[in-house]
Amino acid sequence: MQPLVFARHLCVKGLPAYAELHAASNFSFLHGASHAQELIERALTLGYSGLAITDECSLAGVVRAHLALREARQAKHPGAESFKLMVGSVFEVHAPTPFQLVVLACHREGYGKLCEFITRLRRATPGKGQAPLLRDAITPEALADCVLLMVPDRRLARGSFMQTQAPLPWAAMADNAAWLQQRFAGRCWLAVELHNSLDDAWWLDGMLDVSEATGMPLVAAGDVRMHVRSRKPLQDVLTAVRHGQPVSDCGWLLERHAENHLRSRWRLAQRYPAELLQATQDVTALCHFSLDELRYEYPEEVVPKGQTPSSHLRQLTMAGMQDRFPNGVPERVSHQIEHELKLIARMGYEKYFLTVHDIVRFARSRGILCQGRGSAANSAVCYCLGITEVDPDKTTLLFERFISVERNEPPDIDVDFEHQRREEVIQYLYNKYGRDRTALTATVITYRTRSALRDVGKALGFTVDEADRAARNLQWWDRSAALDERLREVGLDPASRRVQQWLELTRTLVGFPRHLSQHTGGFVIAGGSLCRMVPIENASMPERSIIQWDKDDLDALGLMKVDVLALGMLSALRRALDLIGQRRGLVFRQQDIPREDTAT
Repeated sequence: MQPLVFARHLCVKGLPAYAELHAASNFSFLHGASHAQELIERALTLGYSGLAITDECSLAGVVRAHLALREARQAKHPGAESFKLMVGSVFEVHAPTPFQLVVLACHREGYGKLCEFITRLRRATPGKGQAPLLRDAITPEALADCVLLMVPDRRLARGSFMQTQAPLPWAAMADNAAWLQQRFAGRCWLAVELHNSLDDAWWLDGMLDVSEATGMPLVAAGDVRMHVRSRKPLQDVLTAVRHGQPVSDCGWLLERHAENHLRSRWRLAQRYPAELLQATQDVTALCHFSLDELRYEYPEEVVPKGQTPSSHLRQLTMAGMQDRFPNGVPERVSHQIEHELKLIARMGYEKYFLTVHDIVRFARSRGILCQGRGSAANSAVCYCLGITEVDPDKTTLLFERFISVERNEPPDIDVDFEHQRREEVIQYLYNKYGRDRTALTATVITYRTRSALRDVGKALGFTVDEADRAARNLQWWDRSAALDERLREVGLDPASRRVQQWLELTRTLVGFPRHLSQHTGGFVIAGGSLCRMVPIENASMPERSIIQWDKDDLDALGLMKVDVLALGMLSALRRALDLIGQRRGLVFRQQDIPREDTAT
């Protein structure tokens, strides 16, 4: 994504204040048709007082929205300073009369509860996906310090309305509302979503009756899927891809209009009673949580009782220094180590180094070959801890390339392990810290030009052969501008309106997230419950779990990870060292290879 360019703030004086409480980003995979950044930009331009990102059983998109709002404030965008980004999620509740439940975090405690709630649903299935949410699982304890919005299923109600013999749905809705009101009084609302449909008046009257019967107050919401109306064609394509059929065959699966976008306050004032718009401010007033409140703590197990992180790191470093330099420590190295230890203590990174040391110690205790690399090789402390093998006495190290006060970025130590035995290290981490305290970082798999061209083509009714031929004809180095030429090469006319629509939608879809996958080895390990900081879900690979944020999200929030990577060459080295040891009749280690050995 390019840096956001914020439009001029619209003059909307005299219009009622409004905050959108139900908006999905494109991290509601194949549902949302806008980036979280685009939703924030548009809400600010329209003069909203706040926006809730509520992806489906997920918090994967909230960091992008958080960064967009931070950028807007740095750019002094009008209204950005007082604008409130609410963190939430939406769930499909399985009940005799199903409904959606929007959950918004009020404070840090509520945010942690919401993360745990999502984690339970995601981890309760053997593979990826989520377990059904039953109404009885919605308890005040599970969602403490959270605001709830009940969103009835209007399509079911509309079916009853169209069939004169079918019972109207109000009694069943009132039962659900009364059940929630009894358990969450004072922090639950009945969301009214009006989209300029012919039955809006009928729907509003019925919701007023439900509210009066149950005591649950009403609030306006938009069920937003896109930031602007013009994204409707893309939203239809996403729906078609989700259902695996062309748009022309989707019928009632598609939204009947383009009203699920961020609407102007003038239009909202025409559509909703003033009291329902004002109620959005009442809900917003209860939500104070910001992602800036998250503070990361490494596990305490790496520090023995009676010691501090600084004292234990110094003890291990000094012991390693004596092992590395048995004939005496060079003065230059000694000064470098003291400099590094002071800077590590100043930045509060001692536990990070101790955690990496513990992982390397375990691997070496099992005879697993491992090697630190990257900027960590500039650290004499890493050398003394046995993490890296770059001798600080024989090279000129620049520790500030690894850690510096000016950059204020968390350190990143990449450690490679034998690829055939890395799983032992991964399971050691899971067993030591538990599935609720450690997980792999996610990788967001996004649409590239080929995959976007193929999916959009099939959704628009092009044959599978046409879509595949067009996608295969693209080269990885081709820019989007080359699409016209590549399509012409396979016999398609880029000037035709149908192909132009294909190209336009493809270019828009490129960069959209497709799904979450697991990082190659980036582990997040928490001192407390990791699932109270970020939701955890199962990976497609057995015995693996991932958080819902990727490494860029972690960097943006200042959270640290440990990279436990696999390297096939280390496996080859292990076999070579074992073979040499057998031939020589002794244990032959990597360190036994002479420096500057020509044959090697």
